[in-house]
Amino acid sequence: MTILTARDANAELVAERQDYGTDPLAVRDTGHYRAEYVKTFVEKWDELIDWDARAASEGNFFIDVLRSRGKHKVLDVACGTGFHSVRLTEAGFDVTSVDGSAAMLAKAFDNAKKRNLILKATQSDWRWLNRDIQGKYDAVVCLGNSFTHLFDEADRRRALAEFYAALKHDGILIIDQRNYDAILDDGFKTKHRYYYCGDKVSAEPEHTDDGLVRFRYQFPDDSSYTLNMFPLRKNYTRTLLSQAGFQRVHTYGDFQETFQETEPDYLIHVAEKAMPARTRAPVHAKRGTPKHGRSQDVRAVTEEYYDSNDADQFYYDIWGGEDIHIGIYDTTDAIKAASRATVEAMARRVEGLGRESRVLDLGAGYGGAARYLAHTHRCEVVCLNISEAQNDTNRFLNRRQGLANYISVKHGSFEDVPEPDASFDVVWSQDAFLHSAHREQILREAFRVLKPGGQLVFTDPMQADDCPPGVLQPVYDRIHLESLGSFAFYAEAAERTGFRVEDSIDLTPNLRRHYARVAEDLRSQYDAVAKRSSKSYLDRMLVGLDNWVKAADSGHMAWGILRLRKP
Repeated sequence: MTILTARDANAELVAERQDYGTDPLAVRDTGHYRAEYVKTFVEKWDELIDWDARAASEGNFFIDVLRSRGKHKVLDVACGTGFHSVRLTEAGFDVTSVDGSAAMLAKAFDNAKKRNLILKATQSDWRWLNRDIQGKYDAVVCLGNSFTHLFDEADRRRALAEFYAALKHDGILIIDQRNYDAILDDGFKTKHRYYYCGDKVSAEPEHTDDGLVRFRYQFPDDSSYTLNMFPLRKNYTRTLLSQAGFQRVHTYGDFQETFQETEPDYLIHVAEKAMPARTRAPVHAKRGTPKHGRSQDVRAVTEEYYDSNDADQFYYDIWGGEDIHIGIYDTTDAIKAASRATVEAMARRVEGLGRESRVLDLGAGYGGAARYLAHTHRCEVVCLNISEAQNDTNRFLNRRQGLANYISVKHGSFEDVPEPDASFDVVWSQDAFLHSAHREQILREAFRVLKPGGQLVFTDPMQADDCPPGVLQPVYDRIHLESLGSFAFYAEAAERTGFRVEDSIDLTPNLRRHYARVAEDLRSQYDAVAKRSSKSYLDRMLVGLDNWVKAADSGHMAWGILRLRKP
């Protein structure tokens, strides 16, 4: 590590030339970044960023991530010239700005002052971060490809440990990086749309190897500067975050949830220090369901499964994106389009759906249906879902699509709905009831929360009415259940509960086609998906998908849309 004396501790404040010695490619030292960010380079940095263009390119991504998770107190540990510190402060967050470079920190303070803001600024080396800051934070953000200034693995691990220690128990770390996998494997190419948005400045590597990417920045006045950076591979970074203690890591490419590995210029990792706290309420005994036993076991297994990183990544990447349920394939062969067609078909069956309607979505997943209903009909939607991993994504997408005022997301079980009696016009659900060991209890809860005349519309993967005992055991084992519902079961349970059956539409051929299409896409994209979900998980998933297809081919499965009404 470079050791600076007291006399030249902030030499970059006055230095005008970068110094790499006689061999710039040999400079692979964590502490050297301060000598790279000399005063003259920092003064030009905002030409490279172009604040207005960068704000337009990233939109409210970071604001939405933080707000959707209820974060307020933010530590910006790589504030640079202040772009994100200023934006977050203007958005109402309590921001503390940190940088190791005195020149960068001085420029950030000046930029904020021009916007009538005073930054709470601290100069600190990440490796000793907690020595220089006070208190704990809801979120730490480390942006601008800054983490790549750490050349030693021990320094990277030390910095992540310091970030982790600076966070509250439920805090998050947002850390970004260039897509070095693409640079190392396929050569450098860029859309020049994100981060470095100045259209008159070039930023390209002049040297690349597994331990160094040396970028040259060329400005309109023919001046140029360089930065030496360590090329972090995506999975290596994710592994470091997990080993540092972060419980779940979600990776975005150029601010998008799904992406091909070679496409994005930048990767953004959102790492959670702890899984969200559970407030799992027991099912009320007076409603006829035991507080313990099979129901609680199935619920816990379902929650743990969908909260896992493997499942979270797979369902979003392959199963249908925002809509993770069986699709209708009358006019398309694409999973996402077919899944959205199911939402549209269900919505057409609901009578009187409009601005005055209040909808409860049971097992809402990522909230695709809720956003469709809110956007199309401008109705209020409450999403109830047992997976906080999915709930986090749901809240984030609601904000990104400007629908957060219409949709609320709650963690809970549809066997014990935390809503008052007669408070909804519509109860909606897609392919979720199968995960309960007490499906009639769900119908009773739906009946309870519906207003008189209200409608329950749902789909569910079911067994055929005449399914022989035992033949679906491989399917049951996959979802940790002892049975599935059927059209006859739901009709009889609806009558016992007090519902009147309005529609019972058999769309069974779509079930077989959907599971086959998911398996087909998974096999064709296996290597790419295996970079985000484990191979052991994907291999088990393929076995499970094949079992569903075989059961459908044997005529033992059923699926369709059911609509019930509370008199």
